[in-house]
Amino acid sequence: MALLDPPNIAESTTALRRRTTTVKPPDADAYSDNSSPSNNNNNENGNEQIRAAGEVVTNGNGEKTEQKKGVESQTSVLRYAYRPSSPAHRRIKESPLSSDAIFKQSHAGLFNLCIVVLVAVNSRLIIENLMKYGLLINSNFWFSSRSLRDWPLLMCCLSLLLFPLAAYIVEKLAWKKRILDPIVIALHVIITTAAILYPVFMILRFGSAVLSGVTLMLCACINWLKLTSFVHTSYDMRSLVNSTDKGEAESTSPNIELFYDVDFNSLVYFMVAPTLCYQRSYPRTAFIRKGWVLRQLIKLVIFTGFMGFIIEQYINPIVKNSRHPLKGDILYAIERVLKLSVPNLYVWLCMFYCFFHLWLNILAELLRFGDREFYKDWWNAQTIEEPVHKWIVRHLYFPCLRNGIPRGSAILIAFFMSAVFHELCIAVPCHIFKFWAFIGIMFQVPLVILTNYLQNKFQNSMVGNIIFWCIFSIFGQPMCVLLYYHDVMNQKVNNGK
Repeated sequence: MALLDPPNIAESTTALRRRTTTVKPPDADAYSDNSSPSNNNNNENGNEQIRAAGEVVTNGNGEKTEQKKGVESQTSVLRYAYRPSSPAHRRIKESPLSSDAIFKQSHAGLFNLCIVVLVAVNSRLIIENLMKYGLLINSNFWFSSRSLRDWPLLMCCLSLLLFPLAAYIVEKLAWKKRILDPIVIALHVIITTAAILYPVFMILRFGSAVLSGVTLMLCACINWLKLTSFVHTSYDMRSLVNSTDKGEAESTSPNIELFYDVDFNSLVYFMVAPTLCYQRSYPRTAFIRKGWVLRQLIKLVIFTGFMGFIIEQYINPIVKNSRHPLKGDILYAIERVLKLSVPNLYVWLCMFYCFFHLWLNILAELLRFGDREFYKDWWNAQTIEEPVHKWIVRHLYFPCLRNGIPRGSAILIAFFMSAVFHELCIAVPCHIFKFWAFIGIMFQVPLVILTNYLQNKFQNSMVGNIIFWCIFSIFGQPMCVLLYYHDVMNQKVNNGK
């Protein structure tokens, strides 16, 4: 029984150290010469003096403490605690990589190994690609003569600021009770609808580059989301203020006095702030870190250049040398999709890092915007989490629930709206409405159902995360890139361009 239940080594070591006594030499006081200049200086500085015997320590106040020699302590421990007869196996333990213990271990070393292997493999591929094809990137990626013909889109982007101004005027008249609520609602519907249809008309009317059209549509969608949030929030505040039951209104919104009137300055700040949800005031930081902003700008330039390098050096040659994935050999289409998946994933990650982390944080720092949770740990998610999650929850999901719409239908409506805006941002600049982006977003609905079923069956959340990464990085985006590219090329051939 003694071998099965031995005393703890740490406890035995402590006991041995406590039993070890150090004898002070009788002539220990002879080693201290307080009259020497060096010792006087040490005493004045309050430093400790160790006597020549190595056993007695004197501090600046003259107090003596005992100090054991480290060599003698370790010798005692090795002599009494770590005997050959001491048991080496004391508990039931699992191997670190077994299924019961793998998630209880630290995998920092394996993570570092993966990073080293990833850098080495990709460095070899970059060198091999440069040796075989040379540097394919050119100045047309950044600027071309065709960009000068996109000035109507630039003017359209600048004129989008007129729609929030019109909404502010309507809302100001509504607060002063100059116009009735039905008229206010009708005017807001007209303004918000025109804010999204106007850039669509401009892109379809003028033959612009795809990149310019995508930029304009992104600005237009952000403007529409901000405009809708301003209108919806102002309408809700007016409803609370004009409520006949003042007690219920105050209990519903304790900060109602902050939203009593429409403020132009708060609207201007909101239109440039890195948020889609309107409110009169936001948490603010105390000052701007100029050095930090400069470092983030340098990172933004570096990662943008790296993203352009991947697009020109890898994605464009792969796409140009491919065929339509839904026509022809299936194995060839799978090979093209798999070959495109890795560089496409790198570009998407760089795009996410540049926009959602670098650019939004730079903008927040310049505006002293405090709430900088622009994204969450979506890489651990079981499904794709929308970047406009707060807007959808505030202005779409909960209003649907308050109007009696079932939860499942409210989620379906949220996915439908997201799919419509994804299709607008891609199909309108490409002048093609094949609804590939729409189908890709709506496909997440059955994917969520399948993921929840598998997680409940296997009792493991990793199943959903694996499915998310497979659909997202391997089959989803590369397939959409190939589909849209070949549809655009086929349209140009049919139009004789």
